[in-house]
Amino acid sequence: MANTTFTGPVRSQNGFQSVTKNATTGAVTVDATFGATTSVTDLTTTNLVFTDQNHPTTAAINATGVATAAQVVTGYITSTSASPTTITLPTGTLLGAALGAARGTVMDLYVDNTAGASTVTIAVATNGILSSAAADTPGSFGDLTIAAGATGLARFTIMFSSATAYVFTRTA
Repeated sequence: MANTTFTGPVRSQNGFQSVTKNATTGAVTVDATFGATTSVTDLTTTNLVFTDQNHPTTAAINATGVATAAQVVTGYITSTSASPTTITLPTGTLLGAALGAARGTVMDLYVDNTAGASTVTIAVATNGILSSAAADTPGSFGDLTIAAGATGLARFTIMFSSATAYVFTRTA
């Protein structure tokens, strides 16, 4: 197919794929997929996976407990609890499998407690560790408590050191 230039938006209900065709065998390899979760997985030197910041689905967690990998993968957790709530992240193995993570995979997780009446605290599970920035400066990067009300928003970054282990840092 020839190159095509568009002057308006290009839209698809099922996403877009960038592919490479092997000149010898004709085999087609998907290099990147662009859709609700945008990822680039065929970077030979870094194996980075990027997810976009559009959150068409969110997960509501209103009681203390362990978040499922599916809830965390939405990238946006809300809480409206009237009681203090501790959300423990899934193990590195479960979260890594849900994301298809590899060393270098990075994901942002937003926690929205603006409609809550009490604090939300995030805890890491097996194969999840606080970054050195979080350990060194617990009042900022290591602040795992999200206030209730107007200031009750937080962004955390989850960085995978392998397919089954992640490092966790508050970034906003």
